[in-house]
This record gives sequence, structure tokens and C-alpha cells, in this order.
Amino acid sequence: MNLHKHARLSPRGRALLVDRILVQGLRAEEAAHAAGVSVRTAYKWLKRFSQEGPDGLLDRSSRPHHCPHATPQAVVGRVFEQRRARQTYRQIAEQLPVAPSTIARLLRRAGLHRLAELEPAPPTNRYEYARPGQLLHLDIKKLGRFRQPGHRVTGNRQINSRGGGWEYVHLAIDDHSRVAFASIEPDERARSAGRALLLAVRYYPGLGVRFERVLTDNGACYRSRSFRRLVRRLGMHHLRTRPYTPRTNGKAERLVQTSLREWAYARAYDSSEQRAHALGPWLHQYNWHRPHASLGYKPPISRIPLNNVLGLHS
Repeated sequence: MNLHKHARLSPRGRALLVDRILVQGLRAEEAAHAAGVSVRTAYKWLKRFSQEGPDGLLDRSSRPHHCPHATPQAVVGRVFEQRRARQTYRQIAEQLPVAPSTIARLLRRAGLHRLAELEPAPPTNRYEYARPGQLLHLDIKKLGRFRQPGHRVTGNRQINSRGGGWEYVHLAIDDHSRVAFASIEPDERARSAGRALLLAVRYYPGLGVRFERVLTDNGACYRSRSFRRLVRRLGMHHLRTRPYTPRTNGKAERLVQTSLREWAYARAYDSSEQRAHALGPWLHQYNWHRPHASLGYKPPISRIPLNNVLGLHS
């Protein structure tokens, strides 16, 4: 409820006014004088209470029940129909006796003012393989090398490490368990992508996980002949995402964002070498201790069979 600053009565004050008249026996003039309102106002709230009960003391909408100048519903329906045919405001106004400003107001009220609202959103693409090792997601994130903290920490864009170059974090994540692995390579060419894949498949057998499939995007390194030969030699089937559809590889995309937030940009590193040394401890924290909402707030290692984990520590 939004009372104006000069309001004399709130719903509680109206109830007190009626109570003084009906229960305490005051005359309407006396109750109105005590409340600081006119006698006419006192009779108004008394009448509403007698007709509607306590609900009659609440505020009513000031919107009129009928507006003779409102756009007819038949015309409104045609506006919506033509908008769903992806016509612009001016195109609709040329065919119907409605101003573009009125069309804009009607479409905004109906939530059709944006073209993206005309088509239903694609269904959420959530999938998960039944057991660890059935699918390995791969992705690459490019990070700048630096010799001193940059503007992300200092806020000063004049401080930079010119000529530092780039390094590439090759990330891997198991589809079922979300156990992750990463390695830093000097580039994102086929040779580096193959070396990163070899390091990943050598890591996961320590957890008793061997992969059947690998999913990548359509980057040049993943489409190269050498990478395809390596995948076949490892006995895996190579899957690629649909172009411009990152949600297909959503687990790897999420791992990229998490690694940037919790490792790469989590604190001020003195150099990119110090950041690289922090990658291993962060991966251990991610796999063994960090709770995941998609796993019921348990760490990824909880999805690995207990016998495999015990064998790792025996």
C-alpha cells in the first residue's frame, strides 16, 4: 500500500473510526472530529463496512472499469498477431488504425516488444552420462603472460607486461563426475592439444577412469589430422559440438569460468609463473573438496567409485 503524504486514514485508522461509531457508541460527527476527517468521510467508510465488511476498508484501485477510448480488443489481437509475424511497429501501424506509440505500449505490456520474445526459448540442454569415463570434455582458455600485477589488480592500465605473450590452459573434465584436469601449453595448435590430451588420459587412470569418447569444439587444433589420429590411437570416439552452440559443451564452458574466477583471477599473482604453480593446488581443491551444486553440494571425487579412490591411496 502506498499512501500519499496527506492521507488522514490508513486501513487501520478506518477500522478504528468504524469501531468508535459501532462499538464505542460515538456519533459520526464525534468520531470524524477525533480522526480529523469530515463527517461525509466517516459515513462513507461506515457504509462500505456495512456492505463489504473489513475488506471494504481497504484501498480500491483507481483504474476505471471501462475506458471508451481504449483500443478495441479485436484490434489488439491483430496487433499481437502481426507482431508474432515479426512485423515492425511502423508496418503494423500502416495496416491498422493504431499509432506506433500505442502499438509499442501494447506490445511492451504483453512482453512482445523484443523480437527474441516472439519465439520460445530453446529447452535447457541438460544431459549426463551414466558413469565416469564415458565422455571427456576438452576446452582451451587463452591467458596473458605477465611479469608484474596488471590492471585487474592495480586498476592502472598504464602498468603492463609488453611482450609477455600468451599461454593456453587446456582443460579437461569428466562428464559424469566433473573431475577436472588442466595443463598449460605455449599455444593452441594441434601438437599442444595432443600433448594436453595425453596428459589428461594419463591422469584419469589413476582414479580408475578410462575414456570412451572425447568432446571438443570445432577449433583448428581439434580438426587437425594429428589430433584425430591420436584420438583413434587412444581408442576413443571423437565428438564435436555443433557450430555456435556452446551449451553442448556446457560443462567445459563452466569449468573455464570457474577456473578464471577461483584460480586465474582469484588473487594478485606476482607473475604468470606464480599463477601456473597455483594451478595444481587449485585443481586438487576443485576435485576433492569444492562442493558442486549439480552434484548435491558434494565434490567431484564423490562420483568416482570408492574402490578406485581407495586404490589410489593404498
